[in-house]
Amino acid sequence: MKAIILAAGRGERLRPLTDTTPKPLLQAGGRPLIVWHLQRLAAAGWYEVVINHAHLGEKIEAALGDGSAFGLRIAYSPEPPGALETAGGIAAALPLLGTQPFLALNGDIWCDWDVLLAHRIGRALDRRRAHLVLVDNPPHHPGGDFCLDGEGEPLRTAGANRGGALTYAGIGVFWPEFFAGVAAGATMKLRPLLDNGIAHKIVTGERHRGRWVDVGTAERLTELDMELARAP
Repeated sequence: MKAIILAAGRGERLRPLTDTTPKPLLQAGGRPLIVWHLQRLAAAGWYEVVINHAHLGEKIEAALGDGSAFGLRIAYSPEPPGALETAGGIAAALPLLGTQPFLALNGDIWCDWDVLLAHRIGRALDRRRAHLVLVDNPPHHPGGDFCLDGEGEPLRTAGANRGGALTYAGIGVFWPEFFAGVAAGATMKLRPLLDNGIAHKIVTGERHRGRWVDVGTAERLTELDMELARAP
């Protein structure tokens, strides 16, 4: 199984930090956010990782190289200025991801979810399907995204009158066919694909109860940095 780390975002809410440093290279706990992902993947036996990029992408390639420093092989999927959004970026990278299920990780999160689970999930998924990791709603996203009746059960879209909604963690396992309807080079968000998949009951999920941080602001980056610095 391959993994893709989504690293093409501009990081508007993190400006001015991201004016000169791409968001995945911002540091927390003494290392760039994306390096936490790479080291976790390598420790779990991954060999091949794809990274998409747009804003200051040349700095990401310069910092990470071919991945050999992490025991990995990194391939890059560059995007035009402004990027292609999540679904468009993944669709553009499909030629690098192969024909089997793959793990997708947002480059601007920190999470202790066990990436080894992706292999079991991939083996269990039928073609065209997707599986999302969900977390309890953070203060900045109290309404959540999806409802989960049980581990591995089809998701439901969160509605105004529905309780029990959870937030998409930016971690998912996908079959390439899930993105078959996205034209090459198209700019497209992931949510419409997920909503369509949920309507057809081909998107399942699980709830992660461990640590997860969406590093979307300078304040959350500082909090995570302090937390990781204190960790043994």
